[in-house]
Amino acid sequence: MFASSAFIFRQFISQCLAISLCLMCASATLPSLAKDSQLEEVLFHINHFYVEEVDRNKLDHHVLSSLLEELDPYSEFLDEKELKRLFDVTNGEYKGLGIEVEKRQDHVVIVSALPNSPAQAAGLQSGDIVLAINDTAALDKSLDEVSALINSRDDGEVTLAIARAGHSQRLVYHLTRQPIHIESVASKLQDNQIAYLRINSFNNHSFHDVARHIAQLQQQSGLALRGLLLDLRDNPGGTFDSAVAIADLFLSDGVIVSTRGRFIEANQRFEAQPGDILEGAPIVVLINQGSASAAEIVAGALKDNRRATVVGTRSYGKGSVQSLIPLGDGRSALKLTTAKYFTPAGVSIEGTGITPDVPILQPALSQSNKEVIINLAEGKNADKNLTASLDKQLLKAQQLLEKY
Repeated sequence: MFASSAFIFRQFISQCLAISLCLMCASATLPSLAKDSQLEEVLFHINHFYVEEVDRNKLDHHVLSSLLEELDPYSEFLDEKELKRLFDVTNGEYKGLGIEVEKRQDHVVIVSALPNSPAQAAGLQSGDIVLAINDTAALDKSLDEVSALINSRDDGEVTLAIARAGHSQRLVYHLTRQPIHIESVASKLQDNQIAYLRINSFNNHSFHDVARHIAQLQQQSGLALRGLLLDLRDNPGGTFDSAVAIADLFLSDGVIVSTRGRFIEANQRFEAQPGDILEGAPIVVLINQGSASAAEIVAGALKDNRRATVVGTRSYGKGSVQSLIPLGDGRSALKLTTAKYFTPAGVSIEGTGITPDVPILQPALSQSNKEVIINLAEGKNADKNLTASLDKQLLKAQQLLEKY
């Protein structure tokens, strides 16, 4: 992105993090930051006079984490293990089951099982509803809570109870988390040379994955693609650089995004370079309340430049940039909010999100399906089979593209 004597910026993980290697702050730990303050005095007395010996590193960690929680939901202290996990995800690697999930009417639904993953090997399918994880009900859980449950056991073992269309009984799968290389993009060629492309997250490989998938779809079609369905639903974000590069694939000119903050390097403007990989073919972008950060950058750039029609529901509204500031121990860092980003129209996404051009809510579950899910969640057999849910947003997007 850019460099200066004080900061070297590159972009980072879920929710559009700008990794800032703050050279000025590299030697700063909590004690030096709080020197001669009441906080340092309190920590000193606890460290020397508390009834039992206290690990100062843990104490600093706790105090610093509590302090950052007062700023905003995204600023936090990261220890060595958390840093490694974030860098792994940024590089497209993690240890897990290999499932993409989204929330539909308070239900956690599997969108796909990644290739060569434990989920694919076990036979998990798109449309499966997660009822329980390790015997803990999942119906009322957020996606973050679901992720925490999947990763809760140190031995890597995970038991999933699933409701599946065409079945009146819950299906139970026993899986083990494994190291997985994340393929952030999935695609298929639909009728009439229309391409469907889903980006489940933005990592360091996503730009190349998108370009490769589109080239493969064009080759498979044998003709120029007539349109693109770009599915960003329940995409939590990822690397800023990949979001800018992917938006640039479809734009020949115009602003992609801008960032604004208090220090000068936080104020940047990113513009598209000449060239459109689709050569002007129409695009429809799908978003929902789970689309955040980097996903919102792409949706906002294509919408404001009138390059795409956005369909779905208002996005999450995560429009702040976090800088990663390494601490003096060389193993931990502060993740600190340092800027906000704005769409080409100059609108801040933070707390607002992207408003779709065509608002479409997913249809409510039928009463019959609700009863089946409740019974299966309680461990009972249902009187009827669960029926597949209609993806009304996707159908509307397809209809719009077919009109071009």
